[in-house]
Order: sequence, then structure tokens, then C-alpha cells
Amino acid sequence: MMERHQFSAGPFGFESGGRLENIDILYYTSPRPYSSGEKVIWINHALTANADPEDWWPELVGEGKLIDTSRYFVVCVASLCSSYSLCGPSSINPATGKPWMLDFPKVTIRDMVAVEDLVRKHIGIKSIDLLIGPSIGGFRAIEWCITDPLAIRRSALIATESRTTPYMTAFNESQRMAIEADPTFFKAENLEGGAEGLKCARSIALISYRSYSGYNSTQAEDEDAVFAGKASSYQRYQGEKLVKRGFDAYSYWYLTYALDSMNPGRGRGGVDAALGRIKAECTVIAVASDRMFPTSSVRKMAESIPGAVYHEIQSEFGHDGFLLESGQLCAILEPIIKTL
Repeated sequence: MMERHQFSAGPFGFESGGRLENIDILYYTSPRPYSSGEKVIWINHALTANADPEDWWPELVGEGKLIDTSRYFVVCVASLCSSYSLCGPSSINPATGKPWMLDFPKVTIRDMVAVEDLVRKHIGIKSIDLLIGPSIGGFRAIEWCITDPLAIRRSALIATESRTTPYMTAFNESQRMAIEADPTFFKAENLEGGAEGLKCARSIALISYRSYSGYNSTQAEDEDAVFAGKASSYQRYQGEKLVKRGFDAYSYWYLTYALDSMNPGRGRGGVDAALGRIKAECTVIAVASDRMFPTSSVRKMAESIPGAVYHEIQSEFGHDGFLLESGQLCAILEPIIKTL
């Protein structure tokens, strides 16, 4: 089992403005102290995942698995603004003794990477042998490879892209509108506010994560059904599930803005110029049915990263294929991990 850690750092300034004198950071590692020189695999979790990859990627991570926690020093940090982190709208504002909620500073992908780098330095890791980033975790991996090119030796960028697209922002804004339409979101004094809006937002997001064929194969109706209902029930279930596992609307709302901040070319002469600064050996993996990060865009990103190798995995399940197609993913990652 991976081991839970936390430490405090500060002061911390945010890219878009705002400053905290202290931030608490939560992270998980292989269950032992880090030894200088041992091989490090760093995993950046996806949007609503937690910092324990054995929990949400059990086919890949754990003792005896491909990402073997007994053989490699594995690290995963809870991202800023996650409900599972110690720093975000759900954490306590020391000035009031209550959750920050909408008073927390807006967070960008660069802020998230800055926190991850604080953890790297805290542990004493000079360089990361393999940085793995699926989805928004891939956003952070790309940014980190650009921010500190010599700190990352190899990177696997999975179901991700180099910049937020208008298509993604449209989904993000639709989710924010759903949350804001819940009258409790702005009026609540605790983290229970906006829960019904969050359920709706999660339903919207899920449509972007899955595909036409995936829904049709898993939510097909009985032949004599009067009204279609299986997909309806599934959407409601997924919204309820996110709320029941403790995710709050304020953290989710902030995370959608973090997604919208992804632009590695900002202040660096454009995206292609920024990608050209990457020194890590990059493997770029697209999901053939991914609507959020279509293969044409992911391939174009790979072509802009010096020496990057491009792969596709086949799946009926769209963007979520990176979670569900573990066999194909292992086949791509295994040769990389064996050479660490």
C-alpha cells in the first residue's frame, strides 16, 4: 500500500494573483523513505481522482504490478483545489476558521506544477525518471517538462493535449453554469452548497468523457421499452456517486478554471515554441475515440515535441479509455519502464 504524507510550505504566490503565507500539501509515495539514486515514477492524477493511484489505477500501480511500488519510488501529489487535497476551497481559511470556498485564489496549471515541484524538492529527488500524466495530469506533466526540462527524464502523456480548446472550455462553462444554477452554491456557508448543481455538472462532463458507441453498447434499451431510461439512470447515478464520495462543488468549480488555464505558450512565444523546449523523452498516447482530445490534435502535439513517440489505443469508451484499457496501456508503458 502506498503511504500518505503531508507537509507545509510557504509563502506561496498564485499566477493569477493572491498569496498564502502557508499551504499544506498532501501526497502519497511507495511505503518507504526515498533513497538517493533509486528510480522514481511520478504520477499526476486526473481531475477528480485522489493522490493514491493504487485506488484508481489498480491494474497498473502496486506491489508486483507494472508500476511496482516495491521496485520503484512512486509519488503522487494531491493537486491544488482537489476535494482530496489540503489546499483549496475546501480547506480551512485560518483567518475565519471556515472553508475558503469562493474566497480561495484562482488556480492555474502552473500553480499546480509549482506545488508538485515543492514536493519533489522536499523529498530530495533531483530528477524524475518517468513522469506519467493522464488527462489533466497530462496538462501538469507537459507544463512541468517545459518549466524544468532537466528535472524530467522521460514522460508519458496520456489522453491529453498541449492547450485547452474552445470545445473543452464550452464543456467547462456548461458545468459551471449547472453548479451556479443551484441556488445554494452562492448562499451556503458550508461545503454542502451546490451539491445538486455538481451532480448535473458531472453528468455533463461524463458525456464528454465517453463516446457514442460506448453509451450505445452499455446503456442499450430493452426492445419493448416505452421510454428510454437506462442512460438517464446512469447519468444520475454518476452525479450522485461523485457527491457521495465527498467531492464538493467549490473544488470542482475551481478545477474547471484550472483546466481553462492550460496554455504552455503563455509568455513563451506560443505553444509550439514552448513544446520545443522539452528535453524529456516523451511518449504520447491518444485514445482513438476520445472526444475531448481527438487523435488529430494529440498527434500534432507529439510532432511539436522533439523526439516524441506517438501511440493510439483503441477503445469504445472515449476519454475514459485511459482508465479502462489497462492491457493496451501496459503494453506501451512496459518497454519504457523496463529501461528506467
